[in-house]
Amino acid sequence: MLTLWVGSLWAVGAMVAPVLFTQLDDRALAGSLAGNLFTLTALLGLVCGSILLIASLLRTARYDWRAWVTTAMLLLVAAGQFLLAPMIGDLRGEGLADSAEFARLHGLASLLFMLTAGLGLLLVAAGRAQAD
Repeated sequence: MLTLWVGSLWAVGAMVAPVLFTQLDDRALAGSLAGNLFTLTALLGLVCGSILLIASLLRTARYDWRAWVTTAMLLLVAAGQFLLAPMIGDLRGEGLADSAEFARLHGLASLLFMLTAGLGLLLVAAGRAQAD
């Protein structure tokens, strides 16, 4: 589950989205496609992260550092998906995709995404928790 989630973050964020913007002449289309992919990645992350957290708590009955990091990742994804994405979508719908507010929100969403991907990489690199 963790590898699926983190792999999707890195694949979409580091490979697919940049390729969309370099290969498509229509930036609005590239942004729309990237947004759809980021939404799918967020939903996948919410499902995978929830399953990982529940499984961890059932297995160890304690909240270790991995559970805290997973919780932080889930909160970052939820904030991006349910707070920032709708605000960004509203601005795009109003034709304000070139505004300072759009850029600020997009930058914040990007930061949350990068933090999530970085925390996920930390969990993958740390390996699987050993049963005590």
